[in-house]
Amino acid sequence: MNTKPYLSIVRHYESCLKDYGDSHRGVDWPDEADAQTRYRVMLEVIKAKSTAKVSLLDFGCGASHLHEYILRYRLDHIDYSGLDLSPAFINLSQRKFPSISYYNLDILDESASLPDFDYIVMNGVFTEKLELTFEEMLTYFKDVVTRVFNKAKIAIAFNVMSPHVDWERQDLFHLPLDLLAAFLVKELSRDFVIRNDYGLYEYTTYIYRKR
Repeated sequence: MNTKPYLSIVRHYESCLKDYGDSHRGVDWPDEADAQTRYRVMLEVIKAKSTAKVSLLDFGCGASHLHEYILRYRLDHIDYSGLDLSPAFINLSQRKFPSISYYNLDILDESASLPDFDYIVMNGVFTEKLELTFEEMLTYFKDVVTRVFNKAKIAIAFNVMSPHVDWERQDLFHLPLDLLAAFLVKELSRDFVIRNDYGLYEYTTYIYRKR
């Protein structure tokens, strides 16, 4: 019995990296412009417009393209760190940015040790389920989001595929809004924002601690 079915998702992304290298396709985003839009939306979870430093963990950092976006737009108030379950992506990111703190761990392992961050973003972590059943992916999603929220001092952000499309792909994770909202209200926080305003067939959710 496979006790960690989500590892198949890690293997899929490693296969993309092997086939396409350090590019948007290497992290399985089909369109570069759309990928850039996602980086912008993820970072807009940070509400404060001050120049005060905030710590941010890129959970599922892949090739650290979010950090490249931060550097390109000179968002100097963001202190970036990365985490990935894949050693291949962590090794690539560390070669590119040796001064950045990276974590190669499984947040669901009881022995996993991770510091707290002001913000944690999960871009593309829950968009593909591949051969996982919906229930397997939903359980994985809830477990990870709960663990990650416990490590965030201010807020987290993540994206999933929208259920409001002409047709749903079986390999993607289309999460109904009512199911998501019920989980958030019961288990995490009533203070959340669902964004469906950036033109892609997905939505992004920000969950804030009570302010």
